[in-house]
Amino acid sequence: MSTDSSVHAEPFRVAFRFILSRWRREGSAAPLSAGLMLAAVLCDVATPLLAGRLTDAVASGAPGALATTLWLLGGMVALGAAMAVLRYGAIRAVIRLTLGNMTGLAQDTFARVQRLSADWHAETFAGSTVRKISRGMWALDLLNDTVLIALLPSLAVLVAAAAMLATVSPWLGLVVLIGALGHITLTALLSVLWVAPASRLSNRWDSRLGGTLADSIGANAVVKSFAAEPREDALLGGLLARWRQRTARAWLRGTAANAAQDVALLVLRAGVVGAALVLWNLGHATAGDVVAALTMYLVVQGYLRDIGYHISNLQRSVNELEDAVALEATRPAIADAPDAVPLAVEKGAIHFDRVGFRYGGHVTPLYRDLDIRIRGGERVGLVGHSGSGKSTLVKLLQRLHDPTEGRITIDGQDIRHVTQNSLRQAIALVAQEPVLFHRSIAENIAYGRPGATEAEILRAATLAHADGFIARLPRGLATLVGERGVKLSGGERQRIALARAFLADAPILVLDEATASLDSESEALIQDAMETLLEGRTALVIAHRLSTVRAMDRILVFDRGRVVEEGSHAALLAREGGIYAGLFRRQAEGLAEVA
Repeated sequence: MSTDSSVHAEPFRVAFRFILSRWRREGSAAPLSAGLMLAAVLCDVATPLLAGRLTDAVASGAPGALATTLWLLGGMVALGAAMAVLRYGAIRAVIRLTLGNMTGLAQDTFARVQRLSADWHAETFAGSTVRKISRGMWALDLLNDTVLIALLPSLAVLVAAAAMLATVSPWLGLVVLIGALGHITLTALLSVLWVAPASRLSNRWDSRLGGTLADSIGANAVVKSFAAEPREDALLGGLLARWRQRTARAWLRGTAANAAQDVALLVLRAGVVGAALVLWNLGHATAGDVVAALTMYLVVQGYLRDIGYHISNLQRSVNELEDAVALEATRPAIADAPDAVPLAVEKGAIHFDRVGFRYGGHVTPLYRDLDIRIRGGERVGLVGHSGSGKSTLVKLLQRLHDPTEGRITIDGQDIRHVTQNSLRQAIALVAQEPVLFHRSIAENIAYGRPGATEAEILRAATLAHADGFIARLPRGLATLVGERGVKLSGGERQRIALARAFLADAPILVLDEATASLDSESEALIQDAMETLLEGRTALVIAHRLSTVRAMDRILVFDRGRVVEEGSHAALLAREGGIYAGLFRRQAEGLAEVA
């Protein structure tokens, strides 16, 4: 096989390795459906032979011919009934197999995607990912139906028909076998080498289209605020034009391939009918043999006429399955070590031990030999200009990235040697823009501790000063917050996030610009809630508003990945020419930008 053919065939090999592994998970469903379907095919193929014998019995007019014809007719009816029962059983087995496969693929791929790195999610359209998973599920449905209900019976019919016609005449069997194999070969080559590449490109544009739709609809508030509906319409229109062009090419190639298959069927029909008539004319076949050959051809033709459609479906399902297979095969950039154990937090002491780090593709490291010790229960503020390395410190602590040099420990335990679940359960994060699920307020708060009682949820809401606005809502805790919490104000979303952190009761707390974008009233409420939340925990508080960190035990001032100043608010303020003192002075004068 040529290199080019190998490239085109590789997706089929990968897809079939994948589907075989999926079939094995469902136990006996695949072999049971295949066995029942093959038995049904044998019943179908045996019918033309009985029809031929029936024709000979009728034509002979011999004594007892009536009884023979009745027995033959009964045999044909019994074969038809058996075929119907066997096909029904086979399809039931395929349904069980397919539902198991679809459920497993959705569950496994979703689990894989959830565990991929933060960078992967930042660089990937969520809409495209959802479309790849859902398209992969339905591709499995199409692939199972095509292979087990369509292609397998078709191939079995061809072999059985050739074998049975060979009992009438080896020449008839040979004509059917060669013609059918030629038709299948032509169909497969057209599908794999000509139609499949166009379909693969069409699928890529389909994923891009889904991603763009999700991106624009998800940011509808921004679209409206800039009166950008016409711009988004134009953007989608351009994308649809490209998608339409790629999809039309794939469909037209499929149509042309089907036309070529029809021509091949016409040639096969002429060959079978011509061979049967020649044999009859030479006296090597009876009228019943000719009827058997013609009837067998009609059976074979029925399967062959659809085989092009089935191979086209097979090619399409493999193309559509490729993205889901690739997603499931994607390995997380950060994985638990083989010897990882749960993190045991006693004091919550954190040590960044000579840490070096650079983002992928960046030549210059952000951190070099960064060494920070945070005592258990200490409250530390992190301040500095945007891009100075504050948020990256938190991402490294959560192990969303790994240091390129050095190590990070919590109570002496290297976080690379503990399970990520236990690490992140020990850290409660309240971000500047809290993300809420389109679920009830109670479910969003309880996300910090699954299984929490309503009383515990209400207590957390009260501690976060969220109980007041929740009580005013018609459905209280049962109120749905909308996608990403759009039904709530920024301050209300922030208080829900704080309630979630209260309920999580983690020993380490991270507040990332938790009051940066709030009004004064909301900020005052949240500041009060934060004071309560900080008690007894190791805390890292990132802030541009320096009023947030005034009460911290210690403040670290970052500049270009280095800690250039540290101390209490009073000590840093007293430092002449210091960065912190300058930032505080400008904010006090109302000249600093609000991040």
